[in-house]
Amino acid sequence: MTSVTSGSCQCGAVRFAIHGPFENFYLCHCSRCRKDTGSAHASNLFSSKATIVWHGGNDRIVHYRIPGTRHARSFCAICGSGLPNVQMDGALLVVPAGCLDDEVVISPDAHICLSSRASWEDRMADVPRLAGLPE
Repeated sequence: MTSVTSGSCQCGAVRFAIHGPFENFYLCHCSRCRKDTGSAHASNLFSSKATIVWHGGNDRIVHYRIPGTRHARSFCAICGSGLPNVQMDGALLVVPAGCLDDEVVISPDAHICLSSRASWEDRMADVPRLAGLPE
């Protein structure tokens, strides 16, 4: 039986399902992924076997590739949420973990590109953790 994982963008305009397993889950700290997410790292799932079925909003998807590189990103034109994209001439499906509506059942395999991580990230272990918004 094939596993199916559902996902969508923040505004709900784009909806999709991933059919098949994820093979890897990486937390990438390169400067390009930090720019993509506006955060310390990107959290992406990878599969060379899974396929994607779009259930709505295909016309709302924007694809961006940094010229001269393999770095690509897809996102919703309305809300800006990161979305899956197919890379390497169709050989690799890349899915931002945060766009999935279903629980991600695999754990990250590794933090990658740590040599270019943000300098402030080293201090994150000392930052207080709150269950909700600060008062």
